[in-house]
Amino acid sequence: MPRKKVTPATAAAPADAREQWLRLDRQLCFALYSSSLAMTKLYKPLLAPLGLTYPQYLVMLVLWEADSHASREAAGLSVGQLGQRLSLDSGTLTPLLKRLEALGHIERCRARDDERRVDILLTPSGRKLRRLALDIPGQLACASACDLNELAALTQRLHELRSQLAASTEAA
Repeated sequence: MPRKKVTPATAAAPADAREQWLRLDRQLCFALYSSSLAMTKLYKPLLAPLGLTYPQYLVMLVLWEADSHASREAAGLSVGQLGQRLSLDSGTLTPLLKRLEALGHIERCRARDDERRVDILLTPSGRKLRRLALDIPGQLACASACDLNELAALTQRLHELRSQLAASTEAA
């Protein structure tokens, strides 16, 4: 649902009231940034038994999702699709994929219909990791003192915020 353009309430406020909005604890950007750091720190011990870093885990999440929705002949994603889904460019994604391939969790192969495209396929080892990761969302919920429904609602709101920010950036 498109939102109408909103004029900041602080624009009409006196300068001293606007000054309050420059405080670090009032900055949404810092709340998101510091929460992201805390989240990454929390994931580190959860992912250690899987032998994955947080960015590798994100790649695996996308591949597990694609694998569960695809037939065996159509399983996998192209590097471009994976990058689009994770908002990562190929320069960032390629080293992650090489490491996951070295660990034996994925295979990179040229597409049969277009040799310019590299497809990413899960190996049996990569599929097995999915079963090992099943408890991670519950552990996150426990650590955050939120139930899974609260986390789902927060996640949905953050997706909406991201979309609104992207739309604003594209319009500018």
